[in-house]
This record gives sequence, structure tokens and C-alpha cells, in this order.
Amino acid sequence: MNARLVFLSCLVSSLVVSGCSVIRQIQEMKNFARCEFRLATVENLTLAGINVQRVKSARDLSIADAARFAMALSQSMLPLNFTLNVDVKNPNAETASLNRMEWRLFIDDIELLNGVVENKVSVAGNGGVSTLPLQLSVDLKKALSGRSGEAIGNFALNLAGEGNRPTRFMLRIKPTIDVLGYPIEYPDYFDVRTEFTAGMGKQLREGLTR
Repeated sequence: MNARLVFLSCLVSSLVVSGCSVIRQIQEMKNFARCEFRLATVENLTLAGINVQRVKSARDLSIADAARFAMALSQSMLPLNFTLNVDVKNPNAETASLNRMEWRLFIDDIELLNGVVENKVSVAGNGGVSTLPLQLSVDLKKALSGRSGEAIGNFALNLAGEGNRPTRFMLRIKPTIDVLGYPIEYPDYFDVRTEFTAGMGKQLREGLTR
């Protein structure tokens, strides 16, 4: 049985259980199937402690920061820290929610790191938007092993595009919704970029929301 059929089977099994709480959870789950996601902004970008939020190239650095930058490139580690804000929009009339989200981060189509968000996220209805901030840190020397220091440094600059838009970023996510204490995952990862994208395919969303 493929992942999508398992996912739908879990939903059908949940629907036979009565109770107001259960009905509410199932409704929120259906609502979440219609939700849309986007990468909103990237903030607090630092490279080895140097603020590179608005730096497009090494020429934009101050003399002091340029010296620190050159020294950082010679070290064994090059930590990049930033906050990636993910917007979740709910077009339904009622609240939608998720309980867990697995994620994989890509910059310029290079996978740098992955993780899990365990916090519950609720999104108000009628076009409500909730922002999920991901606090991320990656050692670029390790993630881009084999590249020269100059190439790694260039990779790390100009990450915050116009208006701090993360145009070079892509997040691959798989949300989970709890029903009766049982975690039900989306059947597949899906890609999130800077424009709002529905998480589930049209056919699967229609199957959930009938």
C-alpha cells in the first residue's frame, strides 16, 4: 500500500470515532490540507559572527569586517546563523493546525541541513497567516566540503535578497497532524519557496475535504 493510501486510510479510520474533540481535530486536519506555505523572510544573517544581512559581496564589508571575514575563511569551521520565517496561510473559514513538521533546507539546490519542529502551529481562518520562525545554524566548511574558502565565502554572501526575501532558499517539508493522539503525516515532502504553495496535490486535497 503506498503512502497516500495509508494516509487516507488513517483519516477514514479516524472519522468513525465520535466526540466533539475528535470532530474538531478532524476538521482542523481537513482545513490544514488546504493551507498554503511560503518562505517569507530571512533575518539575522551572521557568518562567523559577522553581520552579512545586507552584504552582497565582500566589497560591501567594512575594513574591520573584511579582515575578520578573511580570517574566518581560514578557520576549520565557518558557522552561518540565521532565522528563516515560514508563513502558513489558511483560506478556510475555521482554524487549521499542525503538530509537527519535518524539514530539509536547500540553498542554491544544495541540501545543507535538516530537522524537526515539534511545536503546535494554529492558523486562524479567513486568510489568516501564522509565521513559523526557524532558528538555523550550519557549518559551511562541513556542508560545502571540498570547496575553496573563496567559493564558500561567496556562497554565504547575498543570501538575503531584495526586502530580505530568501530567493536562494528552498525548504522541503512534511507536516504532521495529531488525531486522537495518533500522528498522521503528509504522504510526501513538498517544496516551499517564496510564493504561497499548497502542500497537498489537488486530487489528495479533494479526497480529504469532501
